[in-house]
Amino acid sequence: MFIPSLAAATPAVAATPTVSCTSAKAGLADKLKKDITAALANRKGTIAVGLYDRSTNTTCSLRASTAFDSASVVKVTVLATLLWDAKKTNRYLTDREVSLAKAMITKSDNAATSTLWKQLGLTKIKGFLAAAGMTQTKPGANGYWGLTQITVTDEQKLLKLVTAKNAVLSDNSRAYILKLMGQVVSSQRWGTPYGVPSGVSVAVKNGWLQRATNGWRVHSVGAFKGGGHDYMITVLSHGNSTMNYGITTIQGVAKVIHRDLAAS
Repeated sequence: MFIPSLAAATPAVAATPTVSCTSAKAGLADKLKKDITAALANRKGTIAVGLYDRSTNTTCSLRASTAFDSASVVKVTVLATLLWDAKKTNRYLTDREVSLAKAMITKSDNAATSTLWKQLGLTKIKGFLAAAGMTQTKPGANGYWGLTQITVTDEQKLLKLVTAKNAVLSDNSRAYILKLMGQVVSSQRWGTPYGVPSGVSVAVKNGWLQRATNGWRVHSVGAFKGGGHDYMITVLSHGNSTMNYGITTIQGVAKVIHRDLAAS
């Protein structure tokens, strides 16, 4: 009996991933690793974290390739696909598309999202994901966009595209996405913006979804600029007992990230 129990015990040790951070700024990686780890110490559920700060070339990650049901954070991808596709034919968005896009991002309107998802179709959505290098993202089948599989790695790739000049999204498209993410209604501005220093701009999109397995999925992606920093944070989670429990977990992580970057 001794050998099987030993074999069974080994994977459990290996299965607890740790936060990894690197930075060009002395001491910052160690501080972030310590503080993010402490923020998550007593939190239940499966939590994945991504941070990238261009200004100090700082990256942190935890479970960066773990897949989660997207819930509403996929709406940023839907908007990016719409703009990417329109650019290919050099056309502006129609008034109808503008009103759908605004409702989708600022109020997280599901009906507007379903309309745009159906209009675009999986071929265009997959085309954008390929162009963006978002190889870990798998669009939800049968119109279930909220069940799109996403990872921290790909959400951070998308935020990088939205926040700096690139060949995939035009400057106008990027500005439009950031504008709408900056106009999200106050009741949906929780998550990654928590504890953001004054004078730092905020662009956010959150997602929340309860299912029979893994309880609540609660996610937040945000881009922040100011105070000598230009950074993006993704926190994805499931296995939360309530939506508020997940929000509290995300905000605990966000608070220490904002604080450590502001002090650096």
